[in-house]
Amino acid sequence: MPTMKREAIREFFRRLAEANPEPKTELEYGSAYQLLVAVVLSAQATDKGVNIATRKLFAVAPTPEEMVTLGEAGVTEYVKTIGLFRNKAKNVVALSRLLLERHGGEVPQQREALEALPGVGRKTANVVLNTVFRHPVMAVDTHIFRVSNRTGLAPGKDVVEVEHALLKRVPKDYLLDAHHWLILHGRYVCVARKPLCGQCNVRDLCCFRDKTA
Repeated sequence: MPTMKREAIREFFRRLAEANPEPKTELEYGSAYQLLVAVVLSAQATDKGVNIATRKLFAVAPTPEEMVTLGEAGVTEYVKTIGLFRNKAKNVVALSRLLLERHGGEVPQQREALEALPGVGRKTANVVLNTVFRHPVMAVDTHIFRVSNRTGLAPGKDVVEVEHALLKRVPKDYLLDAHHWLILHGRYVCVARKPLCGQCNVRDLCCFRDKTA
């Protein structure tokens, strides 16, 4: 698989930034805690589906205290339209309880502390660290994994390898927002089954051999 050259990578992100100067997550949230919960709920689910559920859930339980009070059965009622909802409801209540016990109800800014919470893996921790706390980290999901490999931006055999490659290859002045540019590009342009190369503003920089019309 050809790898994108350094100059091409800089131009790649320059164009994505020009087209979308302030990229944002499509998950709706009002606090670091709410984003953490939303990301935990988003595993194997769409952001749109999660937002429909959390609008009602956060209206009654916007804080860890209120989520614990609502309880697992109560949370389940609000998230039952989302895949794996029973396990997710259990994790949301458990992580809320641990936030209260260990962190005074605040979301920690350390990866290790985040990953120690139920339902929180490396990707979820990175999303929260980057989106809320603006740490220069890279959360690699299926979209970013696909875009990184298909374009030659940062090829890797697994998500951790791609994450490390991106941290090395993305220019530092674009790193803070690179996660959002790449996920949106993968979600709407460089889609899984048939990439929309004809609509792509970085087509000429991409190393993918089987470009579509």
